[in-house]
Amino acid sequence: MRCVKTSKILQGGRLKPTRKDVVEFTSSINSDKRLLKAVIKINQAHVVMLMEQKIIEWQDGAKLLQALSQLSNMKLNASVEDVHAAVEDEVINKAGSEIGGNMHIAKSRNDQVSTAIRIELREILIDLMFSVVNLQEALTKLAEKHVKTIFPGYTHLQPAEPVTFAHYILSYVDMLERDLQRLDEAYKRIDLCPMGAGALATSSFPINRDRVAELLGFSQVLENSIDAVGSRDFMLETLAGLTIMAVNISRLAEDMIVWSSLDFGLIELPDDFSSTSSIMPQKKNPDVLEVIRARTSHILGNFVASATAVKALPSSYNLDFQEITPLLWESMASVSGSLDMLSKLIPSLKVNEKASNKLLLSFSTATELANMLVRKYKVPFRTAHKIVGSLVRALTETKSTLSDVTPESLQKVAQESTGLKLKVDAKDIRESADLLKLVETYKVRGGPSPVEVERMLKIRKKCVVQSRSNLSEKKLALDKAEEKLQTVVKAYSSSNKPSINLKAQVGR
Repeated sequence: MRCVKTSKILQGGRLKPTRKDVVEFTSSINSDKRLLKAVIKINQAHVVMLMEQKIIEWQDGAKLLQALSQLSNMKLNASVEDVHAAVEDEVINKAGSEIGGNMHIAKSRNDQVSTAIRIELREILIDLMFSVVNLQEALTKLAEKHVKTIFPGYTHLQPAEPVTFAHYILSYVDMLERDLQRLDEAYKRIDLCPMGAGALATSSFPINRDRVAELLGFSQVLENSIDAVGSRDFMLETLAGLTIMAVNISRLAEDMIVWSSLDFGLIELPDDFSSTSSIMPQKKNPDVLEVIRARTSHILGNFVASATAVKALPSSYNLDFQEITPLLWESMASVSGSLDMLSKLIPSLKVNEKASNKLLLSFSTATELANMLVRKYKVPFRTAHKIVGSLVRALTETKSTLSDVTPESLQKVAQESTGLKLKVDAKDIRESADLLKLVETYKVRGGPSPVEVERMLKIRKKCVVQSRSNLSEKKLALDKAEEKLQTVVKAYSSSNKPSINLKAQVGR
């Protein structure tokens, strides 16, 4: 049996030396690298609290803080099972076992790992939400250029009714807004501090959980100690929000892939976000969008894998948790990268402003022709629907379009399909087929009328500005908390206990 020393702090106790292959199999050290900074901060805040609560001697606490301040560039040893043990090992090396051995008083890796993930996740989530806002901003700027650009609206991927390109683009701005709201709600539940929960039952030492939460910049303590160490719903909630966002992003990518094809010819992708074929020189392939479409599927897979892992667990802490943490980081990185790519691609997107002239869109005003018969000629809608449907069938058989309709041809179809004698003015038929005039009549709230789109654009632009401001406030709050913690650490690192005034100044 090959054995290996794990961390010094766990040697000589309940178990004999652990097999090397077992340590390697269960170790989370590789994925823990991104948690190093957070773990150091947690230990700093915890030591400060131990000092203030007089649980450890002031001089001992000062030495612990001095040791912790020297670890920012430490390298994690692959032979140690996780970052928490690695940090404690280093502190013991620097401060000695008599002092360093007390850093872990009244805490566990269980509450520490949950806290570290939350600290790291807060910062990454703020950055990702900024990426959402950046994409919204790029989309609104593009929409402003195309308020009056007629664009086909589709259902079932069939031409349905005319809209404007701005109206279409704003649909994704609104989807992203809901995505942003979901992540913002998740942030509130991420911003809760598990520290002080211990392994699962807190501690018999008189610790101050609120003080640690304050020093780490959390809004509140995650109170119930079993819940604090045994819940990962904050990760599942984040992954769920990312999954919904990934679905929305994928649909946007799919739209642009389809519409940029020569068969549709509705938009043109920028060259520097495309590629050509190794054999077919005419090709312009939407590589970036295809990669985005593929990678967003990973997000769904990560969510399902994480939810499946957690749903089978008993309450409180289980090591299974460490297997879902890398999935969270992977999903965050994938969504963030996709958002950033789209934010760079969108401003250079070219829209075919003559798309409304395409023959395949000629029947998109059919609904309006039926509406006109209802409005001006008092034809029941279902009857009008049948007449126009029969008209479209007759036109397609002769390879004609609605622009070819005459009062006589319409009257003939109405008589044959419904027995109705219908005499319609040629002007009414002509106006019903005018795409721009038709879109201008869609003034109902949320419709594609340029007037309504401009109203919505103003509101969306204000929302983007407000979202950016809210995120800046969150980021500033974390920066201030970090500054406060380091001010306290610096003051308390002195071997001399600070005066009451100094404690008040750097403390609460």
